[in-house]
Formats: sequence, C-alpha cells, structure tokens
Amino acid sequence: MATLHHYPLSPASRFIRLQFGEYDLDVSLRTQVPWMRDEAFLTLNPAGDLPVLEDDDFGVISGARVISEWVEEVIEQARLMPRTPGERAEVRRLIDWFEIKFTQEVSGPLLRERVIKRFDKGQSASSEIMRAALSNAQTHLGYIDWLAAQNPWLAGPDMALCDLAAAAHLSVLDYFGDVNWDKHTDAKMWYMKLKSRPSFRPLLADVLVGMPPASSYSALDF
Repeated sequence: MATLHHYPLSPASRFIRLQFGEYDLDVSLRTQVPWMRDEAFLTLNPAGDLPVLEDDDFGVISGARVISEWVEEVIEQARLMPRTPGERAEVRRLIDWFEIKFTQEVSGPLLRERVIKRFDKGQSASSEIMRAALSNAQTHLGYIDWLAAQNPWLAGPDMALCDLAAAAHLSVLDYFGDVNWDKHTDAKMWYMKLKSRPSFRPLLADVLVGMPPASSYSALDF
C-alpha cells in the first residue's frame, strides 16, 4: 500500500486525497506537521514540502502537481485530464493558479496566521495580513464564479484535476467559515457538486485539535 505524507489542512495534500478518493485508491495517511523539522521526512523530500507519496513499487514522489499527473499516467481508465493538448494545458494552467497564486495570496497567509503562528509560536494572528488574504480571496472567488458560469466544471464540460485543486484550497477557507457563499452563487453551485462527492467525505471529517471547523463545514446544503 502507498503512504501519503500529508497535513490535514494542507490544500496541496487535500488535492491528492481528493484524487485518490475519486479513483477509490487505498492509501495510508501519515500526518506530517509542516512547521516541525523532521530529519526522516527530509530524507524523503529535502524541500520539506507536502504532500509526499511513498509508493511500494515506484518509490518517492514529491509535490501535489507531480503526484497528480503521475497518478493520471499510471492508473487504468484515468479520467481527470482531458484528451487534447490544449485542454490539458488549460487544466495545468488552473492547477498552477491555485497551487501557486492562490497559495501565495490566500491559503498560505491564512494558514500561517491561523494555524502555524498559534501552534508553533503561540502567537496571535495579524489582523492586517488576515484582512489582505481574505480580500484577495474575494478576487479569486469572483474568477471562480466566472469560470463556473461558462461551463459545468472550471476547465470545460468534465471534471478535471483543476477542480480538485481549487476545491482543496476552498475547503480550507470553508473549514474556517471564511467564505460568504451567498455572494458567489456560481462558485457555490460548483463547490456543492464537489462537496457532495464521496471523495470529499474524508476531508469533511477532518478536525484540527483545538481548532474545530465552522458549523457549516460538513453541511452539504449550505
């Protein structure tokens, strides 16, 4: 069985958990606290980033984007990347949007302020940084509204890896109750489709000790 080194509120880790769930693949989850130095983990991935997949046959694969495409290449009847090069390029562009831009502007700062500073340093969150990140989130949600209004899924008529990446990031904001879904109806309808899928259920069961989710987090009709 493969082992996924992850952190429950790591959006990149959640992206891969969703992909494994979509294919009903067995994987053992091993929690890695990202702000704690772990020499054994650094031998697997010297960059220290999550997620990392240990596969019994292939070995170690690091990074959500690398893992996600590796899974699509090795699994039979893979269906989360389109067939044509142009369509695949659009999916990859949107994955980068969330794994790079959204991480830098929204989910990264929010996790540092809400979680890492509290549990690693015992410090309070910066209200200024939080406001900036949540303001940035509104811009991104507006873009998701626009994408979701054009097609059933973000990159076209079929669900793809970019939908899982985007939903993974939004699920962390949803955990903290940071999204006013009534202001983003197209994004809400798209997210509800994903949140209702069986692959999402393990994420909805995640509870960070000392920091429980918002009351609406596990609700499918929100």
